[in-house]
Amino acid sequence: MVSSLSVPRLVVAAPSSGSGKTTVATGLMAAFAARGLAVSPHKVGPDYIDPGYHALATGRVGRNLDAYLCGPELIGPLFAHGARGCDLAVVEGVMGLYDGAAGDGELASTAHVAKLLRAPVVLVVDASSQSRSVAALVHGFASWDPEVRVGGVILNKVASDRHEELLREALESSGVPVFGVLRRMARVDTPSRHLGLVPVAERRAEAVDAVAAMAAQVADGCDLEGLLGLARGAGVLSGAAWDAAAALVSSPPSPGAAAPGPPLRPEGPRPQTPPGGAPPDGPSGVVAVAGGAAFTFSYAEHAELLAAAGAEVVVFDPLRDERLPEGTRGLVIGGGFPEVYGGELSANESLRKDIAALARRGAPVAAECAGLLYLCRELDGLPMCGVLEADARMSERLTLGYRDAVAVGDSVLAVAGTRMRGHEFHRTVVEPGAGAAPAWGVRTPRPHVEGFVQQGVHASYLHTHWASEPGVARRFVERCRTS
Repeated sequence: MVSSLSVPRLVVAAPSSGSGKTTVATGLMAAFAARGLAVSPHKVGPDYIDPGYHALATGRVGRNLDAYLCGPELIGPLFAHGARGCDLAVVEGVMGLYDGAAGDGELASTAHVAKLLRAPVVLVVDASSQSRSVAALVHGFASWDPEVRVGGVILNKVASDRHEELLREALESSGVPVFGVLRRMARVDTPSRHLGLVPVAERRAEAVDAVAAMAAQVADGCDLEGLLGLARGAGVLSGAAWDAAAALVSSPPSPGAAAPGPPLRPEGPRPQTPPGGAPPDGPSGVVAVAGGAAFTFSYAEHAELLAAAGAEVVVFDPLRDERLPEGTRGLVIGGGFPEVYGGELSANESLRKDIAALARRGAPVAAECAGLLYLCRELDGLPMCGVLEADARMSERLTLGYRDAVAVGDSVLAVAGTRMRGHEFHRTVVEPGAGAAPAWGVRTPRPHVEGFVQQGVHASYLHTHWASEPGVARRFVERCRTS
């Protein structure tokens, strides 16, 4: 589908992390949604948690725009896909405005994405420890890159009326309008732990209250009409909106791949076969996707690609469901926090055995980060699924960053030599045993091999975005048909 990409849009950025981007962006989304606008929520970078709050604020799926994982050429199409039919799009930035992938200049920075979208930037400034200096700060960010349009500023954590007066006086000569002033407000703070904010799925009632408070604070302290006017001044883009089915067609098939077959959706009642046992006759079947509070990290496009490839995608909760969904032919386990729910995951022995049985019969299993930990023999001494001859434990060391990777050998996701970009974000260590080949040869930040491939299992610490390589989804579903 061709889109003019003319939807009004804003990018919410900041000089640095911790300035209040998430509060302001989520508050704006919720405040505009409360006015009856259909708001499309987006997040720059690989963050999985903020989009959950965005979805709560708007009632729409939060989507990521990552120019490193997906490539700059997909930013416009993915944005158009998410914003189709909306009245306004709000894009929350990542880190500081000009902070991108380490060693790659502006790549994947908020500024880079703003330029690709031809969208004005609203700079959120933590003004708690400055007055006149705010003008120098804003001037520097607004003039650093002439292709980035800083259209306004929102002053956050302002202490008093007098403090606000001093800040406004200083900014009068900057040429950058002030669209809002927000006081300190503890109620909108969201709890954090070792990997950032606590996901919505773990604290839904409290998150609903927090988002409502953000919306009220932003509506009271910001010029919503002025911000909407700024958004309507975004440049018009042209191009095709991303479409999962079209992406699969344009992606070349894997060497030796089976010809596309009929969809995996059953035509009649599903066969009454235990998920871990023999597969049902014919092409029908399910790709089960782990969800619930323990596995909250996933990109919406993954499920869309699986469905477009012919899979029936069914979400299950490893904390509650004692069996895999009926008719399961493949399993996808994304990221999340199994270390927080280790006891409950371990206690669900029947599901662990079901997953182990599915893997033993060679069914395709794709696991990322938390999914990798769940497939290990144990996590911090607690029994897990035992699919991999490996043990996992928590670590004091944070592993974080983009990765450039190449498939070491053939797997259910890729053929040897397939290049993909990924992202690591964890405080755990996996100590491997024997019996599995590595999944990836990682080039950055140092050359090493990573992950596990055995039978139909592909497990790795790398979070990847399948929109960059749609053939991954098609290959996975093809393996579901033949396993």
